[in-house]
Amino acid sequence: MGKKARARAHMRCAHKVVLTLGAALPFGAVLAQTAPVPATPAASAAPAADTTQSNLQLETMTVTAQRKVEKIKDVPISVTLLKGETLDVLNSGGADIRVLAAKVPSLNIESSNGRTFPRFYIRGYGNTDFSTFASQPVSLVFDDVVQENAALKGFPMFDLAGVEVLRGPQGTLFGRNTPAGVVKFDSAKPSLDGVSGYYSVSDGTHNTANVEAAVNVPLSDQWAMRFSTLVEHRDNWVTNNGGGTPNLEGYDERAGRLQFLYKPDGTFNALFNIHARATTGSARLFRANILEPGTNGFVPGFDPSQVTFNGLNSQSLHTAGGSARLTWNLENVKLYSITGYETISSYFSRGDIDGGTPTGPGFIPFQVQTGGGVGDDKQFSQEFRLESKNDGPLNWQTGLYYFNEDVTGNSANFNSTTQQQTSYLQNRQKNTAYAVFGSLTYDVNDRFKLRGGLRYTQDKKDFSTEVADNVRFSGPGSISESKSNVSWDASANYALTNDITTYARVATGFRAPSIAAPSSSVPITVANAETITSYETGIKADLFNRRARANFSIYSYDVKNQQLTAVGGASNSISLVNAAKTVGRGAELDLEANLTERLRMTFGGSYNYTQIRDPNLLVAGCATCTMLNTQVRPGLYSIDGNALPQAPKWIANVTARYGIPLGNNDELYFYTDWSYRSKINFFLYNSTEFTGKPLLEGGLRMGYKWDGDKYEIAAFARNITNKVVATGGIDFNNLTAFINDPRMFGVQFRSNF
Repeated sequence: MGKKARARAHMRCAHKVVLTLGAALPFGAVLAQTAPVPATPAASAAPAADTTQSNLQLETMTVTAQRKVEKIKDVPISVTLLKGETLDVLNSGGADIRVLAAKVPSLNIESSNGRTFPRFYIRGYGNTDFSTFASQPVSLVFDDVVQENAALKGFPMFDLAGVEVLRGPQGTLFGRNTPAGVVKFDSAKPSLDGVSGYYSVSDGTHNTANVEAAVNVPLSDQWAMRFSTLVEHRDNWVTNNGGGTPNLEGYDERAGRLQFLYKPDGTFNALFNIHARATTGSARLFRANILEPGTNGFVPGFDPSQVTFNGLNSQSLHTAGGSARLTWNLENVKLYSITGYETISSYFSRGDIDGGTPTGPGFIPFQVQTGGGVGDDKQFSQEFRLESKNDGPLNWQTGLYYFNEDVTGNSANFNSTTQQQTSYLQNRQKNTAYAVFGSLTYDVNDRFKLRGGLRYTQDKKDFSTEVADNVRFSGPGSISESKSNVSWDASANYALTNDITTYARVATGFRAPSIAAPSSSVPITVANAETITSYETGIKADLFNRRARANFSIYSYDVKNQQLTAVGGASNSISLVNAAKTVGRGAELDLEANLTERLRMTFGGSYNYTQIRDPNLLVAGCATCTMLNTQVRPGLYSIDGNALPQAPKWIANVTARYGIPLGNNDELYFYTDWSYRSKINFFLYNSTEFTGKPLLEGGLRMGYKWDGDKYEIAAFARNITNKVVATGGIDFNNLTAFINDPRMFGVQFRSNF
């Protein structure tokens, strides 16, 4: 059997497994939930039992996945909501936004730039591009404002009302680069109800100190203010033995958000948001030849606390922004105006990307030290949206959207002996887009609902090279790309019972052309627009008198002309390419249950199969690794049939919380959370060494709450098993890789008021 035949047979087999799971899991629960139970007078007259059931019922989960507040089981989208204690636990160790990876089904987040430049993947669909001008098919939306540049996507998580992960194309209502999905952050909002807030302090391994606080203050009967802030610090804990920056892996993070609510009456309200971030510290540590040749394991004696390179390493980022959300609640409609402005005043990251010195570790044929970032980035967006409030079966939304970004990016090379800059390249990109959109919801009856949406988008990018100091490249120094698209979605919801709904959804998505900066070996490259068609069906159920909740979905998508980034290779070049077709198939499951009054558990899992289908697509291979793809021309390999990079086939997560009441509303509790992702490819090609091992990370927490949850003290551990693996690599002249954070312990105190 040939390679393509084996891949297609595997996909058919995987699809059968998915369908079998889909039939077995949710519908088994449906049958158990809907099976008739004889009623008895004794049962109907048992108030104590009713009270227990009520205490065990799960909180109703609402989301704004369709731009309005709805119960999660009424939304025809595969969506997961994280909030409350779950987010507090994940944030306790000082981790950045990458801590969300594998914490919900089908979500992966990684970065070759550390804390400042995260890259998101949903259902295996993402983009490994690390350039200043990179676009991603997963959109990050913070307080209703899209964060386009990847350097904006890493804004710290604090004082949040919730995080929603919307899987599948969201092009109709969100629009901006959402063919894979949306990660949506909503901060806690100001309130007129009184003074309230919290503060939290923690300290852990390597003096990983966190201070987080928020205060809500009504200023009058019409105005309220909420201020929240985060301060984080970690000492350097890695020693450099190569003569470059001596101590590494520390950071200092400062972020703040100030919001004002104006609510003069029931007709109009306004929410104003100002936020800023400043972070300094180490960039990614590239570790030369830590992968043992012929394997994807570390060389004997590998020590995460030691590196050996002769280059400098540093990173800094300063961002600021603001938004205004105005709402008019009129007689028959609601009118929204959302204005957003984001800036990156400076961003620079510098590292020794060969990861060593001329004498090692291992064989390093030449030295390379680079830096790059953003000189200036200004992003403005404006949306007007009108929403109906009809009592009848038909309701609608419609709106206009405008986006404008002007970003200047730079890159430089440095001499590893003198540390002086040897070349400098500065580019500028202007991106303008506008869209008109609308959606309809029709209630056929009390159980059956239909939805549909349509969006027209026009997107234009103007790219130019402004400075090329000691950098020569072939081809033009400027280029323009413009593309329009019509995206749509259609879905149906059917309520089998009051507690169980099923849905089916078809949706398309679009990502405008992307442009990559030139280098000495590659001219400006352009990836044409990509489009996706996605099919999804699922079931959402409240089970056992709402003591448990289950959401299950299966999906299939086809991407045409997917934009991919060919990074590295023996030529150490970066270029954009299009794959003729990429397919994805899979299933997702979310479960949560109050098993007893004291024990609550959650489980999430996903199977994500991806495959590139383009027999004509060739990319450069690595310099020293063991290539597993077929070499078609010298140095060029076919990637037809490969999985997408950074796309684990399996993701699973579980949490468990056990509480022991101690009287006077005090509680002692134990909490654990675990996440798993299977192996991943670092690059477009397949190789032995640059295949990341499976990663299992766990956390433990023991805490004591008293005075009615007003105070809490806890001890915690992150990555409790100290599992350390390579999570990415550099492939152009040796077996360089970077790793996840090792184990840490800490203590935390929190007070609510």
